[in-house]
Amino acid sequence: MKLIQKIKETKRPFLIAGPCSAESPEQVMNVSIEIAKNGNAHMLRAGIWKPRTRPDSFEGMGAIALPWLVEAGKETGLPVTTEIANRHHAELALKAGIDVLWIGARTTVNPFAIQEIADVLRGVDIPVMVKNPVNPDLELWIGAFERLEKAGIKELAAIHRGFSIYKHPKYRNVPTWELPIALRERLPNLPVICDPSHITGRRDLLLEVSQKAMDLNFDGLMIETHPNPDKAWSDAAQQVTPEGLKAIIDNLVMRSTAISASDASVLDELRHKITSLDDRLFDLLSARMSLSEEVGLFKREHNITILQQEHWTRLIASRLAKTDDYKLTERFVRQIMDAIHQESIRHQTKVMNKKA
Repeated sequence: MKLIQKIKETKRPFLIAGPCSAESPEQVMNVSIEIAKNGNAHMLRAGIWKPRTRPDSFEGMGAIALPWLVEAGKETGLPVTTEIANRHHAELALKAGIDVLWIGARTTVNPFAIQEIADVLRGVDIPVMVKNPVNPDLELWIGAFERLEKAGIKELAAIHRGFSIYKHPKYRNVPTWELPIALRERLPNLPVICDPSHITGRRDLLLEVSQKAMDLNFDGLMIETHPNPDKAWSDAAQQVTPEGLKAIIDNLVMRSTAISASDASVLDELRHKITSLDDRLFDLLSARMSLSEEVGLFKREHNITILQQEHWTRLIASRLAKTDDYKLTERFVRQIMDAIHQESIRHQTKVMNKKA
């Protein structure tokens, strides 16, 4: 199966759908038929082995369920994919005839596990999709692709499923969109699929996150779909029915990447104005850091520490109090101020510890 070609040739979004967990032959077959009937899916998914956080959770039916998924693929004419977490899973999935493998977030974080899987797949012509690691580490994500490439795997795609965080008020896994954007910058030919099910952890946010992924020009979506989500054996809150899946896809606003000549002219003018403002911003930042060096020299001469916590706390509070006036989010202002502060510390450190 030429996965990359299929994704690139498919009108966005390339859709992967199916239950979080394969629970029975009937469940897998019935939901697959309903998904296929809607005509908007391009691949079926089902969890065979479930790497659960706690040991007493449902951890999947195991290898006995592999034929259920393969048969559903044959019945619907759609390729099938499942998650593998180790070399044993890879061997069993290959033997069963799974069309596409995906490596989960808990596995991507472990280079030893990735290398074992790569060794098993060496010389095998099968597409592999790799989810981001649970923590926001771009190099770990890229490293997984490199290990698979070295093993001869040519058909690769990324799945963005968000990153673990403690008690986020909105998301199960925060999307941290800058990471998949950076991945595309480093690996521009790599297809990127968004997994809004794991980002949101709740079905009412699936459309919102799916739309954001499409607006960022992601290639596709992986959405968990179950015939009766509320009674699912795993991750019930984030799954939708086949009808719910169709509603999400039907309500997506698909915007074009192509720009007409007249639109390009308007955008170029606006971008020129933005570039001019950016130039001024960096000139101001450069001037600010020159003043930071003067502050550093003063502190050196008077034997004062670089970090003055009370001053920094007051400064941050004053900026955050004005976020509405700036028309900027509190998170953005905090990030900007933290970055400026760290760069200021770097400049002060340079002059304060400069050897005579």
